[in-house]
Amino acid sequence: MCGITGWVSFEADLTHRGDVLDAMTGTMACRGPDGSGTYVRTEVGLGHRRLAVIDLPGGAQPMTVSTPAGDIVLVYSGEAYNFQELRDQLKALGHPFRTDSDTEVVLRGYLQWGESVVDHLDGMYAFAIWDGRDRRLLLVRDRMGIKPLFYYPTPDGVLFGSEPKAILANPLVRKAVDADGLRELVAQTKTPGWALWKGMHEVVPGTLINVDRGGLRERTYWRLSAVEHTEDREGTVARVRELLTGIVDRQLISDVPQGVLLSGGLDSSAITGLAAQRLGLRGEQVRSFSVDFVGQEKNFVPDEMRETPDSPFVRDVAAHVGSAHRDVMLDPSDISDPAVRRATVGARDIPNGFGDLDSSLYLLFKAIREHSTVALSGESADELFGGYPWFHHPDALRGDTFPWMMFIPPMSLAARTDHIEPGLRARLDVAAYTADQFATARAQVEYLDGESEFDRLMRMTSHMHLTRFVRGLLDRKDRLSMAVGLEVRVPFCSHELVEYVYNTPWAMKSFDGQEKSLLRQAAAHVLPRSVLERVKSPFPSPQNPGYAAHLQQQVKELVAEPDAQVFALVDRAWAQQIGSQDPAAMTMAVRSNVERTLDLHVWLELHSPELLLD
Repeated sequence: MCGITGWVSFEADLTHRGDVLDAMTGTMACRGPDGSGTYVRTEVGLGHRRLAVIDLPGGAQPMTVSTPAGDIVLVYSGEAYNFQELRDQLKALGHPFRTDSDTEVVLRGYLQWGESVVDHLDGMYAFAIWDGRDRRLLLVRDRMGIKPLFYYPTPDGVLFGSEPKAILANPLVRKAVDADGLRELVAQTKTPGWALWKGMHEVVPGTLINVDRGGLRERTYWRLSAVEHTEDREGTVARVRELLTGIVDRQLISDVPQGVLLSGGLDSSAITGLAAQRLGLRGEQVRSFSVDFVGQEKNFVPDEMRETPDSPFVRDVAAHVGSAHRDVMLDPSDISDPAVRRATVGARDIPNGFGDLDSSLYLLFKAIREHSTVALSGESADELFGGYPWFHHPDALRGDTFPWMMFIPPMSLAARTDHIEPGLRARLDVAAYTADQFATARAQVEYLDGESEFDRLMRMTSHMHLTRFVRGLLDRKDRLSMAVGLEVRVPFCSHELVEYVYNTPWAMKSFDGQEKSLLRQAAAHVLPRSVLERVKSPFPSPQNPGYAAHLQQQVKELVAEPDAQVFALVDRAWAQQIGSQDPAAMTMAVRSNVERTLDLHVWLELHSPELLLD
C-alpha cells in the first residue's frame, strides 16, 4: 500500500521542477514510510511513497521498463490479489520478471494488454502509467473505489495524487472551495467525482482516464449491471461461502504481520472466523483487534442505533476461533483530544464531522500498527447484504431521498444544517441539491425485464449503497489507516462477490426475516451462536457524558476567539447557545453538529482555503 502523485505538463520542462514534485510526494510520507522515489522527465514527473507489503526488497517505485520508443513507468498503490496467477500467465507469454512484487505484474500486464489490463486485475488499486512511446498518462482506479485517486486538470496537462494534499502542494493549484463543494460536504450524498476543492475531481471507481496533448478522456471499464440469478437458495449460500473463503484466503497473502478488525458484529466476525480457518491450515494463529471505551460495557444503555455493547460478542468470537486478541481501550479524553482531531481531519483532507467515529478508528489503527502492517475488515457487508435498518423500513425505502438520510444521524435535513450560518444555509439550499442527487442516482440503476416493483425498489436501494454510501466509508477507512501506515483490506468489496450478491434476489438475502440472513448462513460454520443471532450494531460510540463535556468546552473556547474563521461558515449564535447548555442533555444530533463545527475549524487552520461563498 502506498501513495502516488504526479504532474504532466506538455508545455513546460519539468526537469527543473523536481522540488515541487518532491513536495507533492512528501505530503504522503505516512502512506509510505518504507521508501520514496521519483521519476522526472521533460513532460512528466511521478512520485511514490511505499508501504512495503509484498516483496519487501524488490517492489521499489516508480517502476520502469525501457523500450526503444520510450519508457513505460508505473506508480501504483494497492494490491492485486491475483498477481501470482497473472505472473504465471505473463511468464508463459514470454515476459521476464526482475521482482516478486505485484507492482511488476501490473506493469508487465500493461505491456501485454494495454489499458485492458484492468480487466485482468482482482484487487484494490489506484495507479498511473506514463507511456513514453506515445507520451500519454493513464490513471486507473479499482472497481469499488477502495483506493483513492484525485486529479486536477491544468491548461497543459494534469496533476494527480492519492490524496488532495499532494495536489494542493503544487503552486498551480488555487486552494479554493466554492458553494458547490460545500453543498456536498453538508449533504453527504457522496456524489461521484466530488473532491471538495474547486477544479479538483475524484477518479470515479471503475474508470480510467487518458491524458495526452488532446486533453483528458474518461472511460468506464466496470459498473454494476443487472444479471439474472439462476441458483436456488441452497446453491446461493454455498456459492457465497465458496467466494468468501477464496477471497479471504487470497487477501491473507502478505510478507508482513497481519491481523483482523473485530467488532463482534456479523461482518467482522465472519472475516475473523474465515481468516482463522485459512491461517489454521498453515499452522498460524489469527490476530484480532477491537476498540472499546472505558466503562462502556458496565454503563451501557441501549439506544435507537445500538441494542447491545460489543465486548461480550468480541470475547465469544475470540474464544470460538482461538485468536490472539487485543482490546484497544479509549476514554473520553483520548477521543476528544484536539491533537487527535487535527490528525484525523488532516488525514481525510475534509471536515466530514464524523467526530468520535474518526478519532476512535484512528486510535485503533495506530494501536494495531504497533503489531501488524495489514488488517482485514468487514466493510461493505451491510451495503451488499442489506444489513442497515433502513433496508427494512418501508418509509425509508419509499421516501423521496436517500434511505440513510432518515437515520444518520436520526434527524431532519433542517436539523442537520442548523449550525450553518443562516445566509450561507439559504444560498447552499442543501435540500434541493440532495433531491437532484437522489434523482440522478435513481436514474443510473439498470433493471431486469419482469422484475417486480419491490425487487426493483430493493435493487435501486442496493445500487445506491454500493455506488454512493459505501464509497464514503471506504475513503474514511483508507485515509485513517494509511495515516499511520496500516493497510486495510476489505474482502466484501471483491468485485466477483459484489456482482454475485448484488444480483441475488432480496428474498434470498433476508429469507428468515433477519437482516443479512444469506451471509449468516454462508458464515455459520465459523461463528459462535451468539453472533449468528445478534442484531446489527454500528461502529461503537462512547456513551460517557464526559465526551460531550469535552466537546462543549472546546466550543466555548472557539466562540471566545473573536476572529475565528469558522464563523464564516457556522452560526456563532448557535455555537454560543451550545456552550451554555447542559452537556449531559446533548443529543446525538446536536453532538454531530458540534463535531462538524470543530472539524471545520481545524480544516480551515490546516489549509487556509479561499472561500468562494457568493
